Amino acid sequence: MTTSYEERTRPGAPMKPEPQPPTAPKPRRSAPFALTAGLLAALVVCALLSAGLGAYSIPLGDVLGSVQHRLGLGGAALDRVGESVLWNVRLPRVVLALLVGASLGCAGALMQGVFGNPLAEPGVIGISSGAAVGAVASIALGLNFFGNWTITLCAFAAGLATVLLVYALSRSDGRTEVVTLILTGIAVNAFAGALIGLFIFFADNAQISQITFWQLGSLAQATWPKVLAVLPCAVLGLLVAPFYARKLDLLALGERPARHLGVDVERLRLVLVLVVALLTAAAVAVAGIISFVGLLVPHLLRMANGPGHRFLVPGSALGGALVLVAGDLAARTVADPAELPLGVLTALFGSPFFFWLLRRTRRRQGGWV
Repeated sequence: MTTSYEERTRPGAPMKPEPQPPTAPKPRRSAPFALTAGLLAALVVCALLSAGLGAYSIPLGDVLGSVQHRLGLGGAALDRVGESVLWNVRLPRVVLALLVGASLGCAGALMQGVFGNPLAEPGVIGISSGAAVGAVASIALGLNFFGNWTITLCAFAAGLATVLLVYALSRSDGRTEVVTLILTGIAVNAFAGALIGLFIFFADNAQISQITFWQLGSLAQATWPKVLAVLPCAVLGLLVAPFYARKLDLLALGERPARHLGVDVERLRLVLVLVVALLTAAAVAVAGIISFVGLLVPHLLRMANGPGHRFLVPGSALGGALVLVAGDLAARTVADPAELPLGVLTALFGSPFFFWLLRRTRRRQGGWV
């Protein structure tokens, strides 16, 4: 039975409470902690498996015992062959995979924040290819003016020039255009491929084999000197990046709101462009072109925990390290005794994800403008 307006509004009538709007669910504060703990646990497990599995199998208990013995915490050393395989072949490769994967994952998260769109990634828009040109040029020309640092510095210089070119060409009317970004990446990749082909034409057989390494991407030549050569660049970039997470969150609101909130947008972008170039050059200098890690990892974490960069930047470093350690383990063991190129493996899995992401973004925007 319904009541009239007079009956509902007469003095003394019971007041019916107004319907309240539904409250938005509160974000789970424990989600970043749980994701970080899960990534760390998976990374430790994958690293231990990667150290033990291979043509010369080492049981997990023996791996832990040898590491404890080297650290002076007890344990026991392996036999001569086992110690040599573990400490001269496997562990340098695992550590290098950690550094390269963390660098690429973090660079991808920073790149997407700086350009303000989800399709930015060092490999997709040509930064990895540009850095590889610098590394290949140093090999083909026989440059050695900085010792172990020569390839890293040449890759950094070429990667920096490439990222500045992409940054300049992909902006129009104060914003970054997705289509221009992708087309610029296609042009840069084509030009870099032409330069690499030119260097191959003038290189000798030994140099051609090294250049092929850069094109396919691999950790097969991992050594402790290479780890030490790339360690300062990777660590510096990974330590600096999280300090800009809050400014990236403000930049996601738009350039004008970010400026009103005290963010020097151009300075922020310049600094992060340098960090991205440093991280990418460090990875390319020792591993060659490994694409799609910086595209895939930040997106998966963004789907799991949202777009906040306080977790996304360090989480992408952890996720990138996990992906590359697991990918390198698969590259060594899937086609045993042969070894698949790591860059080829990541491209095989990353390309379908990129196609899906491109279609999803286009559908949400209602077509490209």
